[in-house]
Amino acid sequence: MIAQLHQEIQSFITSEFGVSIQSLEFQATRKDFEGDVTLVVFPLVKLIKGNPTDIARQIGQHVSNNTDVVDRFNVVGGFLNLVISDAWYLEQFNQALTQDNYGFKALADEKAVMVEYASPNTNKPLHLGHIRNILLGYSVAKILEAAGHKVYQTQIVNDRGIHICKSMWAWKQAGADMTPENSGMKGDKLVGHFYVEFDKIYKEQINRLMADGMPEADAKRQAPALREAQKMLLDWEAGNPEILEMWRTMNGWVYEGFEATFKKLGVAFDKNYYESDTYLLGKSVVELGLEKGIFERDPDGSVWIDLTDEGLDRKIVLRSDGTAVYMTQDIGTAIQRVKDFPDVGGMVYTVGNEQDYHFKVLFLILKKLGFDWASNLYHLSYGMVDLPSGKMKSREGTVVDADDLIAEMERTARDISVELGKLDGIPENQRAGLYHMIGMGALKYYILKVDPKKRILFNPAESVDFAGNTGPFIQYTHARIRSVLRKAGTLEPQKFGGFALEPKEKELLKLLVSFPQIIQEAAASHSPAVIANFTYELVREYNSFYQSVPILGEPDEQLRHFRIALSGKIAAVIASAFGLLGIGVPEKM
Repeated sequence: MIAQLHQEIQSFITSEFGVSIQSLEFQATRKDFEGDVTLVVFPLVKLIKGNPTDIARQIGQHVSNNTDVVDRFNVVGGFLNLVISDAWYLEQFNQALTQDNYGFKALADEKAVMVEYASPNTNKPLHLGHIRNILLGYSVAKILEAAGHKVYQTQIVNDRGIHICKSMWAWKQAGADMTPENSGMKGDKLVGHFYVEFDKIYKEQINRLMADGMPEADAKRQAPALREAQKMLLDWEAGNPEILEMWRTMNGWVYEGFEATFKKLGVAFDKNYYESDTYLLGKSVVELGLEKGIFERDPDGSVWIDLTDEGLDRKIVLRSDGTAVYMTQDIGTAIQRVKDFPDVGGMVYTVGNEQDYHFKVLFLILKKLGFDWASNLYHLSYGMVDLPSGKMKSREGTVVDADDLIAEMERTARDISVELGKLDGIPENQRAGLYHMIGMGALKYYILKVDPKKRILFNPAESVDFAGNTGPFIQYTHARIRSVLRKAGTLEPQKFGGFALEPKEKELLKLLVSFPQIIQEAAASHSPAVIANFTYELVREYNSFYQSVPILGEPDEQLRHFRIALSGKIAAVIASAFGLLGIGVPEKM
């Protein structure tokens, strides 16, 4: 519609005023004015001499007389408000009924996008912070696919380093005889338990050393637990068979635990990368960069890149002993990913905002190294998740475990559903699946409806609410529509037209028509919140329509069939939009 108006107005301005206009500014008409689309006329005054109101009136008269799109217009100052015809909206609806293509675009780019998310450490189970990361990454991947991109989903597992050695040391101290099988603990929880145990022992040792007169800084360095964990890390890097076997065993437990949690969240990856495989990657690239003068070697042998001209600072990429740092690893991993998936033309890194600086440096280094895909790298930076009780701390065991949270969401969904009678009439053997769907819908929607850059205060009880801007409210509306459609039965396909739309019907059609653009906006901004808030607006408008306009009780057959068909298309778009958020919708509630 905008493209058609753009072309018609461009042609009119050229013929009427003798000037060529490259672009026009359109926006949605404000709620307090009549209209659907508004042309901002003020920018045209620079080229067309005259009064903005007069210019707007001439343009409005032309498009209302010469197109089937515009029914009427009004002018407020330099703003031309266009009322789009009912016939145009009904024609778009008829096309959608036959093509069933609201919102999704065919593959538009030969180059794929790789989305990295999750990227956990193997010393603890997944927690609430990981959940935001996972939900964002998965949803952005699905939105990019809907926008016409081929997408690969990956993660890098941080499976080496001092953190896993701390868990290994504490497990060994406890006798190395506890397993997921004999303890009854999920593998990642068991390893996380020993990470917390290490911290307890470590702090006790620090306090004893300080009581004997050692300064705190020295006590933290000299505590036997830390020194022995550091020795384990050196042995691991040296290939000590006993340490490697312990590391493989405990990491194997964690991977099984992670996989179970990923399954509950409904996510999977095309490829996993492991830090133990990638931590040495990039060293050869650094040597190549030295030859090209991109990097510089200091007298102590360390290698740096000077980014002060770009407003950053000097960044180390190799230590003086030749070992790699995180930046080196990330350089190598990015290059390896393109080797593994040659059609990748860009990457999205889903990582918290505390790493903003790191990714600015990484992307700039890759550009300087001459990789063309480096111009298409994006850091999906997001804020942390807080609880009413405060910030989570893994070492102290005060994190909200992902599995525990999922179970709590299911319990809350069950309790509230039973209390409100939302599942009356649903067989008992179907209710467990609904509790999971509603609980996950509440969790995912509560997190994804917030702009990724904003910090979240998560309240589980508030998220499971069947009224307001929540996942269960939208799920319940979908189930309500499906109930209407079941009562309506099967209708013969037909084209609709020749009648005036009710205001509520037109608002719904406007939203349906906008869904493809909403997907493109969400993809461009890497923000599932755009989809979430569109879906809420659509559902809110439908509920208003449902309360004020008869559907099954409409005596006019064509209008009744139209409203049933409109309800069906609304349900389909709700399901599609929620699918992009990784949320299921029930047929009955």
